[in-house]
Amino acid sequence: QVQLVESGGGLVQAGGSLRLSCVASGSISSINAMGWYRQAPGKQRELVALISSGVPTRYADPVKGRFTISRDNANNMVYLQMNSLKPEDTAVYLCNAGIVLVGGWREYDYWGPGTQVTVSS
Repeated sequence: QVQLVESGGGLVQAGGSLRLSCVASGSISSINAMGWYRQAPGKQRELVALISSGVPTRYADPVKGRFTISRDNANNMVYLQMNSLKPEDTAVYLCNAGIVLVGGWREYDYWGPGTQVTVSS
C-alpha cells in the first residue's frame, strides 16, 4: 500500500557531500514525522535527523552542523543534505515516516530499504 524509496547514496571522499532523497508513495492520507536513520555494520540503528510540523527539527549530535534535513510535503519527499562527510558516517541510511492511510485514522510506521553511503579517508 505504501512504499518509501531512498536514493542518492554512493561513495565519496572525506570532506565531500551527498544529498539523499526519499519519496513516499501509495494510499497516503497524511504524513507526520519523517526522518533519516543509519546503521553501520555491527552497530545498532540510530537516528540521524527528524522533521515534523510544529516541532523543532532534531539532529543526532555527531551530525549537527554538517547535515540538514528538509521535506517537500506536496510531493511526500524528505531530503538529507550531508556535508563535510567523515569515514564514520559510512552506513546504510534509511528513510522513515509516520503515515496515515487513505480512509484510516491510525498512524503506521514505514521504512525504506536503505541506501549505502560510504565515505573513504
